[in-house]
Amino acid sequence: MKKVIIVNGIPASGKSTVAAKIATHFGWPYLSIDTIKEPFMDLHVAIDREFNRELSKAAYKAIWDTVASAPDDCIYVIDAWFGFQSRELLESYVKQSDVVEIIEVWNSISPELVADRYRSRLYLRKEGHPGEEYIPELMALAERASPMNIGKVYCIDQDTGSEIQEVLAALASRPGSFKESSLVDLPMAR
Repeated sequence: MKKVIIVNGIPASGKSTVAAKIATHFGWPYLSIDTIKEPFMDLHVAIDREFNRELSKAAYKAIWDTVASAPDDCIYVIDAWFGFQSRELLESYVKQSDVVEIIEVWNSISPELVADRYRSRLYLRKEGHPGEEYIPELMALAERASPMNIGKVYCIDQDTGSEIQEVLAALASRPGSFKESSLVDLPMAR
């Protein structure tokens, strides 16, 4: 009875922080598209936007191949911007992986906050990720991006950061799906 929690949102929307907190809180394995992709980025000198996308697609497939090979009772927390691929592809990966329950944690963020976050982290990003020129595109994406809407969706407003406790409580209280857990105060990253 494999289950996954997809932590979704545009780049710099707080996915990694939220996913790590969920995984740590419950003790579930955590998969991140960047963790899989970036070691391969280290092996290449010049990575343009198209090659970056190809690496992302390969990492995305590797995530679902990992889930498919996991024991049936495993619960994974997956951190990725799922909107860069089609809903149909996600549905096919979920089906091929024998996942019986999927929960989505959607990270909404304002264009202004996402621009500030992305700009402040540019010096930390590995070579091959888009640079400052990506910010206008990212701001436009913040205006129109939406959850994949596969399974139950919980939303976190990154501009207020107030819903993380509610998401943890909801995951802990799902009957028969997730173990009970005491809640801890997990502040949002800014």
